[in-house]
Amino acid sequence: MHQADLRLIILGAFLISASTGSVKKKQNVDIYSFYINSTVTSRYATTVITSRVANKLNESQEIQFEVKIPKNAFISKFRMVIDGKTYNGVVKEKEEAQEQYNQAVSRGQSAGLIKSVGRNLEDFKTSVTVAAFSKVTFELTYEELLKRRLGKYELLINAQPMQPVADFKMEVHIQEKPGISFLEVKGDLSTGDLADAIKTTRADKEASVTFYPSQDQQTKCKSCGEDGLNGDLLVTYDVNRQNPNGEIMVSNGYFVHYFAPSDVQRIPKNVVFIIDRSGSMHGRKIDQTRLALLRILSDLDEDDHFGLITFDSEVSLWKRELLRATEENLENAKSFVKEIRDRGATDINAAVLAGVDMISRHPREGTASILILLTDGDPTSGEINKEKIMANVKEAIGTNFPLYCLGFGYDVNFDFLTTMSLENSGVARRIYEDSDADLQLQGFYEEVAVPLLTEIQLKYPGGTNLTKTSFSLYFNGSEIVVSGQITDNSVESFTTEVIAVSKGSDVTYQDTIMTKEPSDVPPEDEDFMQRLWAYLTVKQLLERQVLLKGQEKEDEKKEALRLSLKYQFVTPLTSMVVTKPQEGDVEVADKPKEGERRKMRGMALVPKVYNDYAYDYDLRPQADMMMSSSPVFSIILGVGIFVIFVFVFVLGFFCWRRSTRRQHVSLQSTCD
Repeated sequence: MHQADLRLIILGAFLISASTGSVKKKQNVDIYSFYINSTVTSRYATTVITSRVANKLNESQEIQFEVKIPKNAFISKFRMVIDGKTYNGVVKEKEEAQEQYNQAVSRGQSAGLIKSVGRNLEDFKTSVTVAAFSKVTFELTYEELLKRRLGKYELLINAQPMQPVADFKMEVHIQEKPGISFLEVKGDLSTGDLADAIKTTRADKEASVTFYPSQDQQTKCKSCGEDGLNGDLLVTYDVNRQNPNGEIMVSNGYFVHYFAPSDVQRIPKNVVFIIDRSGSMHGRKIDQTRLALLRILSDLDEDDHFGLITFDSEVSLWKRELLRATEENLENAKSFVKEIRDRGATDINAAVLAGVDMISRHPREGTASILILLTDGDPTSGEINKEKIMANVKEAIGTNFPLYCLGFGYDVNFDFLTTMSLENSGVARRIYEDSDADLQLQGFYEEVAVPLLTEIQLKYPGGTNLTKTSFSLYFNGSEIVVSGQITDNSVESFTTEVIAVSKGSDVTYQDTIMTKEPSDVPPEDEDFMQRLWAYLTVKQLLERQVLLKGQEKEDEKKEALRLSLKYQFVTPLTSMVVTKPQEGDVEVADKPKEGERRKMRGMALVPKVYNDYAYDYDLRPQADMMMSSSPVFSIILGVGIFVIFVFVFVLGFFCWRRSTRRQHVSLQSTCD
């Protein structure tokens, strides 16, 4: 046999042994307990994930911990317990954590900065070396304020332990002062045999969901397999709303006011859709945009007025003025939408100004006006200076109505759209390039489809350090949340006042509560309102950063940093530093920005595709990550290695046969 043939066969044997080695490694790690406990107190959710893992080998090995958390959440605690000793993560200012990270890298120790964003979940990963026949406990805590959309709150919990677990428990406990009006459990983990493992109970002000699947059940759901659970549980609920003035809670010198009146007439709206038809919208993007617009047009009410603008390097108006949403006008508009084709460059400035002009030239009393811009790229035609575009749009709109910007895909300049929206009382939303992009577009429209109040001002005599108290619009199915501190803890009552405009007339909501009444909040959760206030304050301070300049911006940044450090929140201004037992190895976890691509320094990150949403905290060396990433990757790797092995073996066999025949022919010719 030739040496080349022998090398091919040896290579195949090596590859197959490498794959079996990774399987053995996985079998030598036992996740014997995995608990997820989520407590929701007045919409504020605190979730603790605890994983207990045993090293079954008679030698030390690296053990990993990987979980996914909602993107809207702040990590507030992480710790590892090894041999009775606890290693706590510490939240530090980002620059200080960066310095500690750089020192670890210079010493050749494992370290990682984690930066990546997917859709709605963030991925936290870390690892630690555990001695022979020893155990490690990982514990991660994160906090979030549940946001009301389309008449419900959603608590999303992901479970992917990477193997069936003998002791797996997921528990959700919800407590709401006004009472719970409905409770529903959905998601991948509620289908098939797993549905039998879910139990729900509900009593007036409390509800609970438990999920205790057996090891056998953990392998039989739609997205499960031999690696166990892999999916989400989505708990949705809403609360009773007998009081139109909203719900007010006071605890330990802090208050929170939830305001969501529903006994209000809807306000007819003027809406202009500004649609990018540039060449980059080619293919599925423009097809999905057309489909979404056709559905949205069908949802307009007859007393609504609407306009359609498409743009590339030129701006085209379907009609020069807003038209009433009559059946005839809607059919004509749908015919126009069906003919939208991609072409040319991108003149965002001219398109948005045309939309502003269309609404401004046709004011209607007792209505609410909305501009919705959809684009997938940067301005490349007309005015391309983003600062000038934002100034032009802000001057044109004044404070008359909001601008909502929808950024299609990852090539769009999302910071630009975010700033332009916030400067004009709107929000920016990313539309992900996926099969459901049309539903994402339609879903956003449904959130703003029914305005109920405009020019909302909330006042709290005796309150200080208030979160945002001024809102341009309130939509049906949403909720306004304001939190703050009470200046005098000795006061016996606290008053709220809301002033707004409803269909052209002023309305006022006033309420007073007694601060000394017994609290419904359990003693162990009494600090939730202070943490809720801190969470909401930090979120809004960070949001305002894009609008401020100079000393004011610096002051608000310092305050956001101070609160992040005080409450140990991992935010864009802070990082969590974990010092591991192996010679002081350091890991650093950052919270990335929306739209930031997956990237790491000093480490390699294997890209993943998640069902929904995501940023990756990944703290593992490249070689280890390649051998122990997602189950799908492992299956593909195993199949690939097997195919390569078969190919190499067959190739080697034929080479050997050819070599033997040549030797036989040579011998026969010699004899002749």
